[in-house]
Amino acid sequence: MTQARRRLAMRSGVAVVLAGLGASTGLAIERLAAQQTPQQVFRAGTDVVSLSITVATPEGKLIGGLDRALFQVFEDGALQEISFFSSERQPIALSILLDTSASMEPKLAVAQEAASGFARRLGPEDLAQVIGFDSRVEVLQDFTGDAVKLERAIRRTNAGGSTSLHNALYIALSNLKKARLQATDTIIRRQAIVVLSDGEDTSSLMGYDEVLDLAKRSDVIVYAIGLKSAQDLKSHGFSEADFELRTLAEETGGRLFTVDQIPQLGPIYQQIADELTNQYTIGYTSKNPKRDGAWRAIQVRVQQPNAIARTKRGYYGPTMGLR
Repeated sequence: MTQARRRLAMRSGVAVVLAGLGASTGLAIERLAAQQTPQQVFRAGTDVVSLSITVATPEGKLIGGLDRALFQVFEDGALQEISFFSSERQPIALSILLDTSASMEPKLAVAQEAASGFARRLGPEDLAQVIGFDSRVEVLQDFTGDAVKLERAIRRTNAGGSTSLHNALYIALSNLKKARLQATDTIIRRQAIVVLSDGEDTSSLMGYDEVLDLAKRSDVIVYAIGLKSAQDLKSHGFSEADFELRTLAEETGGRLFTVDQIPQLGPIYQQIADELTNQYTIGYTSKNPKRDGAWRAIQVRVQQPNAIARTKRGYYGPTMGLR
């Protein structure tokens, strides 16, 4: 298959995934609500928006134990009525992405150890998959709750080749979508991607704009860890890799971590794990009756001193085809 035809096939796949993304949000929050107190009722057929919210101090210390009354949700500037709220830990469905390009060779052993420690911290109802990417993308372990299998897959990675970061993100987003649709249990899992990379994309067929659009149409939180040299951090020049990863993280409610020392990876993975297990879940039915598929901006405020709420920046509204 020629490169042009492969690119066309990849983009056709995006269209198929996008077609099904919008309907999953309401279904997920309704199933989650069914597991909570009977007083919180969701009506079938409504367009329910689900938010995973991190609340922290300006210094980054997580704030737990907040009451529902302290939260305000705004959509396109209009205050919304919160119909579902939970501060309980929600199980996780996670894609662990590891850059295995040639430049990672001297760092890979420590990266494997840090990622393995992260996998070992998963809870009993959590699921994770492992994806390695260099010139090509390989799913080394499909979704499982078995930490031994996850660690075995992580340690099986070898460095070599170029960097196809966009392709890896596309595959991770698609796999998370499939995992939600094909779930055989009734557990609702918060979905996230944790990607570790030390450089810019050099070999993907998938463009960044398409990956970003796919992420914005999902309920996946993206956390990115950028490995940099000390010289890179001193430079004030534009970094395309940092820009892409930061934008992707901020749009989905995640974070970009930039480190220049390999031993920092363990604490970073721990910080991400702590954040994922200490988030609030809020659901609301939009007051906007339009079904035009337009982008709707979201802002969450917490009426608590020194508390900053972080969630996805918005979502695409329903269309006439979704009932």
